[in-house]
Order: sequence, then C-alpha cells, then structure tokens
Amino acid sequence: MFAPDQHGFEEYVAARRGALLRTAYLLTGQHDDAEDLVQVALVKAVPRWRRIADDPEPYVRRILLHENISRWRARRWREVSTDRLPERAVPGATSEDALVLRDALQQLAPRQRAVIVLRYYEDLTERETAELLGVRVGTVKSQARDALARLRVLVPDLVEGLATVSP
Repeated sequence: MFAPDQHGFEEYVAARRGALLRTAYLLTGQHDDAEDLVQVALVKAVPRWRRIADDPEPYVRRILLHENISRWRARRWREVSTDRLPERAVPGATSEDALVLRDALQQLAPRQRAVIVLRYYEDLTERETAELLGVRVGTVKSQARDALARLRVLVPDLVEGLATVSP
C-alpha cells in the first residue's frame, strides 16, 4: 500500500494509539465508537502519510474531530432523546468523579465538547484548538466559556478544579 513509510506509520500507531483512543472516547463517550473513530482516522491518514509523516498528530486529530461531528450529525435524527441517561458500567473507570464528568461532557454540544477535550484533556492552546476545529480563536474562547458554565451547572463540585475561566 505505502511500503516505504509503513514502518513509520506502524510506529506512530503503536506510540499514539492510546492517546488517540482517549481523545476519541472523550469525544464520543462510548468505547466502541471511540475505537471505530480512531480506526477511520488512521485509515484516512494512510494515503497522506508521506506528506504528514513529520508531524501527523494535528492531521489525525482533525480527522477525529471531523469524523465525530459527521457521525453525530448522521445519528442525531435516528436517536431518541430521553430525560434520563441509562446506567452503564465503564470498563477501566476507577473514579466516580470521572464517570460524572464524562456524563456531563456528553450533555454538551459537540463543538463545546471538542473544545473542552482539546483544551483541557489534550492541553492544546487556544490557537491550536482553533486551527484543528477550523474556527477563530475567539470562537474557541466563547465555546470554552459557555461549556465551562454549563459544566459548572451540571457538576459544580468537580468543575471548580478543572479550570478557572471568567465568564
């Protein structure tokens, strides 16, 4: 397929798969969806590998974000809204706080969730986040402000330690 660069791609996948899965999980809230999302992103990165091999992370993250938004748009018309989330066990979860925060993240709009994940979990700058999302820095700031305000309402005890952003 792309034999000259195959070793580099395999090294990248081996080194970054866990981090990509974590980001995808935070975006989707589902382990199976996260694995599918990472798989799609890596498949889409393969044809461009020679061009992005020096710094593939921004390109792969952008694919994750765009694919997640596309999946969300396609699914939102098929899903039925409810006022109560089902109880689910999360493999590997060791903290009740992590579960509460994960559920709260799922109540944010997709772009707000993406901003929170990229800014506070991936520790990207506002500029890097804006570039990945294809928006202005001001949009990242306002989305982060609104998302944090929403999270403060949903889980007031947890969000205080996450970030201090003045509204």
